[in-house]
Amino acid sequence: MPNPFRYGGIVSRESFCNRKQELSDLLRAAENGERLFLSAERRFGKTSLALQVLRSLDPARYIGAYVDLWPTESEETFAAAMAASISRSLASSADHLLETAKRFFGGLAPSVTLDPQGMPQLSFGVRGARMEPRNLKEVLRAPEEIARRRKKRVVIVFDEFPRILEYGSDAVERTLRSVIQDHTRVAYLFLGSRRHMIQRMFLDESRPLYRSGSHYPLGPIATEHWIPFVRTRFKRSDKSIDTERTRRICEITGGHPFYTQHLCHAVWELCEPGTRVAASLVEDAFDLLLERESYAYTALWESCAPNQRRLLLGLSSEAPGVRPFSAEFVRHYRLRSASNAQRAAEGLLERDIIDRENGSFVITDRFFRTWIRRTGSAA
Repeated sequence: MPNPFRYGGIVSRESFCNRKQELSDLLRAAENGERLFLSAERRFGKTSLALQVLRSLDPARYIGAYVDLWPTESEETFAAAMAASISRSLASSADHLLETAKRFFGGLAPSVTLDPQGMPQLSFGVRGARMEPRNLKEVLRAPEEIARRRKKRVVIVFDEFPRILEYGSDAVERTLRSVIQDHTRVAYLFLGSRRHMIQRMFLDESRPLYRSGSHYPLGPIATEHWIPFVRTRFKRSDKSIDTERTRRICEITGGHPFYTQHLCHAVWELCEPGTRVAASLVEDAFDLLLERESYAYTALWESCAPNQRRLLLGLSSEAPGVRPFSAEFVRHYRLRSASNAQRAAEGLLERDIIDRENGSFVITDRFFRTWIRRTGSAA
């Protein structure tokens, strides 16, 4: 049978571990028309959770649209991405898709073509052109208008929302704030992988979206939820893993969804049908994954400046919550000064190698953290 542990993509309902409380909270936010800024590290399952929310909505009462902002680079492409997602959520055919787009987003000059597989593709004439402010407002006003016309609530998910900080203008932020503050039938979920950026967007008084919604941090999945999830999937495939071995997997991954599924995938592959996972098998699987990633990790390590390596070595060696700018940390890891440590941290944050966590920092790749501890050395 196929490996029951999925990683590296959208996790479907069958492969989804727990998140029952989070799903309940987000569904309630959708029902109440709230605005939530949901932040977590990369690969934490934000997208899978948000899509699960949209799938769980009653189509008789809700219209949901998922807007992926990662490919966007300007307010024009933002508007096109949002208009296309909303149009697709309303349309049932290619003809209806164009009709819907023209009705709500006529100012963006929509058109439909067929791709090589014969599937309809919606595009807008505004792409690559300078967009008038009224066109952006037209797109942002559409969800409330649709909710009023259809007599349903609308839920909009913006994935990788901090992408708009890279547009070179705060036009989207300013217009979004001014338009959605009057929306009463629309809920917004703003997803961000770089937590320090999404926190800056709604906690910085100088930003247009300051305090325009609630912050909802997404944490790791507790070991108590992983144990039945992992053991059940082994049992269904005529393999067995006990609680102690499952706890060890969670100890290695910290309950991070991606790395837990990844390590479970490797353990499952090494375990023969009809046998139980031995303690050594978990360690063998982990060593195998580190070996496979060794080339990439070596290249990443060598691309870091000397002080960045020293900071990473300290973060990988010390307990969570360590104070990397303290005199003791700076002295022990030869960073020379707190300002040097701060500059190293800023560079690593910019590259998304670390992220802020509870007043300290965490190395975002859990396996890279172990690789550094085992093989890295301060420059």
